[in-house]
Amino acid sequence: MPTCVIQVVERNFVPKSKRDYYEVLGVARGASDEELKKAYRKLAMKHHPDRNPDSKTAEAQFKEVKEAYEALTDPNKRAAYDQYGHAGVDQSSGFGGGGFGGGGGGFADAFGDIFGDIFGQGGGRHAGPQVYKGADLRYNMEVSLEQAAEGYTTQIRVPSWSNCKPCHGTGAEPGSKAEKCTTCDGHGQVRVQQGFFSMQQTCPKCRGTGEYLPKPCKTCHGSGKHKEQKTLEIKIPAGIDDGMRVRSVGNGEPGINGGPSGDLYVEVRVKPHQVFERDGSDLHVQMPISFAAATIGGDIEVPTLSGRVEFPIPEGTQTGKTFRLRNKGIKGLRSTMVGDLFVHVAVETPVKLTDEQKKLLQKFDDSLKSGGDKHNPHQKGWFEGVKSFFS
Repeated sequence: MPTCVIQVVERNFVPKSKRDYYEVLGVARGASDEELKKAYRKLAMKHHPDRNPDSKTAEAQFKEVKEAYEALTDPNKRAAYDQYGHAGVDQSSGFGGGGFGGGGGGFADAFGDIFGDIFGQGGGRHAGPQVYKGADLRYNMEVSLEQAAEGYTTQIRVPSWSNCKPCHGTGAEPGSKAEKCTTCDGHGQVRVQQGFFSMQQTCPKCRGTGEYLPKPCKTCHGSGKHKEQKTLEIKIPAGIDDGMRVRSVGNGEPGINGGPSGDLYVEVRVKPHQVFERDGSDLHVQMPISFAAATIGGDIEVPTLSGRVEFPIPEGTQTGKTFRLRNKGIKGLRSTMVGDLFVHVAVETPVKLTDEQKKLLQKFDDSLKSGGDKHNPHQKGWFEGVKSFFS
């Protein structure tokens, strides 16, 4: 007779599409609680709605996994399910034990772990005062091109923190002490139920410390720290470029609840140079030369970061001509190679000439014209182009 009743109940109350709970979790029927939890964590992380936004399929799979885990982690429900199947845990069948709200906290603990994995808020049963790394600090530093190329060591003043002297770093007014937080019972976290989600969040009263101060120190206002200034030596490495950062580990703000201090980031700004322009490890310089030097050629002096150098220019050099001086640039920060210096020539037109100079220049120009087009090849090509354009 009981067998007959079970068969009728399954036909009336359990949809044929409802899968076996062990099959849903992918475990054997004799699986331990730890195996169940491990399987649930893996599947819940995979199908969690927050990881699969706008996916109805993922939401349905998540609910199915949740339902299976709730049933199999409750000893009474698992025994009923193993004996009677879905009918044994279905409230409407008359066999179930009052739905899925009960149990020994297995689901709540496991889901707390899942929530922590997804949102970074720590595990369920192991919740306690939360440890946080201190905030990072930023310091803006301007350096010259020469300092960036060769490296630079300097000292800077940055904030630092020491224990408050009146409270000796406890944060409590002298004569009082911190007490265990009554809101989170010293765990630093509280559990919040939102629909079928069970979430952990930092305790609003103690802010994750697990303790609160009935009488905060009037000097430090309960922080236990006193802000000061300290001097740090900062080494700017050779080859650093504009916008790069130098990290000074542990020189940021102090951590919370014993957490590590943050870091100090020195952001480097390379000041514009009056002579050179930088392009990575290469340098560029605009070099004005006289009309005579461009015409007859010869050696000219060019500035570099390491001093002046001479190099020859050919006769007939035109404005815009670029010369390359190898290995006269900057050695890159992460490179063993030294960049090059590119010299961009600009022929300078003489100004404020005397009458005598003008006569000499006019005589010189006449002699060029008498020689035909051979002295001005670019001019000839330009005029021919203009002529063909208008014709």
